[in-house]
Order: sequence, then structure tokens, then C-alpha cells
Amino acid sequence: MGIAVRNEGGKVNSNINVTPMVDVMLVLLIIFMVITPMLQNKVSIDMAQVANPTAMPDADKDDAIVVAITRDGGVFLGQNRVDPSQLGTLVRDKLSDKTDKTIYVRADARAQFRAVEDAIDDVRTAGVEDVGLLVQKKGNDLAGGE
Repeated sequence: MGIAVRNEGGKVNSNINVTPMVDVMLVLLIIFMVITPMLQNKVSIDMAQVANPTAMPDADKDDAIVVAITRDGGVFLGQNRVDPSQLGTLVRDKLSDKTDKTIYVRADARAQFRAVEDAIDDVRTAGVEDVGLLVQKKGNDLAGGE
């Protein structure tokens, strides 16, 4: 009787199959491409359009404090809807650790002037030194003016 010798080491495949990894990466890419436009961190409003606005690049920073006033008079601090009577207190709390005391106001073009004026008054009484009024340049480029 002879002894049967099996060569198990000769059957080992040392190549890496990257096809499943590529499939997963393509699915993730498609998911991120679909979700990214939905991650808008601003309240959707139609701002006033002007011909020659003053550029305010600091309004696009992540730590910028933006107050938005909608057409129906709703007041938002960032993305959160707030009670207009609490706006000054909330702004004061946000400004407690910041050295730059600039607030940016985005108001709908059809918002009542009284709501915008009240929001600016509340922000100014909270200790804000500069208020930037954000508008759109004719042609849909975001800009600001004071």
C-alpha cells in the first residue's frame, strides 16, 4: 500500500479580489451624491436681489451666526426655529465664547419689514456690534450688504 500525499499548499490563491470592494465604493459614491444636496444647512428663503452687493465671505463659514426671517414671519437661528421673543437671549448665549460679534441676517424678499426690524433690534440689544444683511446678486450669486 502506498501513502497518498496531498499538496494543500499548492491550491492557495494569494490574489486579492477587489471587485466587491469596488462595488461597495460605487454604491457609497452614489449615496453621497444623492444625499449631499439635501444636507443644506440654511433655511430656504427667497432673498432680495440687488445689482451691487458688498461681498461677505465670512457668512459662509461654519461658525457664522445667521438669523433667517421667512415670508410668514418665522425666525430661525441657524436651522432651528426660535420664538422671536427668545432671539436676543439665544444670540447672547452663542456670542459668549466668540470674539467676532457679527450676526448675518437673511430675510425673505416678501417678509414683513416689522419682523426683520424686530429681529435686528433683538440682536443689537443682545450685544452685537455688526449686523450684515445678506442679499442675492442679480444672477443668483450669494452676497451680502450692510
